[in-house]
Amino acid sequence: MRIIFGIGNPGSRYQLNRHNAGFLLTDFFAVHNSLKFASSKFDYQYSEGEIDNNPFALIKPTTYVNLSGVALKQCCEHYKVNVENVLILVDDINLNNAEIRIRKSGSDGGHNGLKSIIYQLNTDEIPRLRIGIGSAFDEGHLSDYVLSDFSESEYSQLIKSFEFCSQVIESFITGGYDKMLFTYSQLKNQTIKNKETE
Repeated sequence: MRIIFGIGNPGSRYQLNRHNAGFLLTDFFAVHNSLKFASSKFDYQYSEGEIDNNPFALIKPTTYVNLSGVALKQCCEHYKVNVENVLILVDDINLNNAEIRIRKSGSDGGHNGLKSIIYQLNTDEIPRLRIGIGSAFDEGHLSDYVLSDFSESEYSQLIKSFEFCSQVIESFITGGYDKMLFTYSQLKNQTIKNKETE
């Protein structure tokens, strides 16, 4: 079983916030695989599926971002899943809008959702797919920025990148981090080649 864990704030008020990029990708992947979310007795919504006989669960916490770790800990205990089989989908101000990076481990980078996860699971060895949201904010206004909505053009860029992300996530589900890394590298190289021939 693999767990795909989106980070975001619940409720329509936050739906298109930059901080909800993880939720937006989780929703996109669910629609892409004809899945719907259901409530649980835990602090998250879930949807279960299978790709090439590899089971997975999509998870969206019902806590706020800064308590994401509470939901993920519940999820790992419920499904009896080790952290290497978890992929976190998280927004990142250190990347340009819609830019995608993957990491096998690392610090929270100042992200309160990752901070909560690392604290609750007592490890930073958790794979993650980072979704760039840019950093066009003045000093001291980070919170306002991440809780503001994507512009129409930013959102359009983001959705285009989600096709790429979906292939990367599928590789994680069917083969773990190493397969995901291979797929990510192949897709990035192909994207570069396509741009060179434009």
